[in-house]
Amino acid sequence: MTDRETGNTIDPKFDANGLLTAVVTDAGTGEVLMLAHMNDVALARTLDSGEAHFWSRSRQKLWKKGESSGNVLRVVEARIDCDQDALWLRCEPAGPACHTGARSCFYRRIENGELVRVR
Repeated sequence: MTDRETGNTIDPKFDANGLLTAVVTDAGTGEVLMLAHMNDVALARTLDSGEAHFWSRSRQKLWKKGESSGNVLRVVEARIDCDQDALWLRCEPAGPACHTGARSCFYRRIENGELVRVR
């Protein structure tokens, strides 16, 4: 085991594209709200501001969640996994997390080969 795995030093292990996976849950309910990616700048801005920032792989740019919709995610707690290549953000959402207007991006389940809306 290395210090990265058991120590107290923040030493994120970014992938070949310079990204970490971030899972976002509602701090109050535990519901999974979204999954996104962060580069080093997004991580630093999130930790500094207390509001979630991500790297958009499709647009190739940094974005603050809720910058246009107002549906910001206030970070209550940020955790990193054992080898520091994934984050878990426990947040208080100011509105729907999904760009479709759904509370969570995970609003459909797979059932008998089809997608069924759950909320």
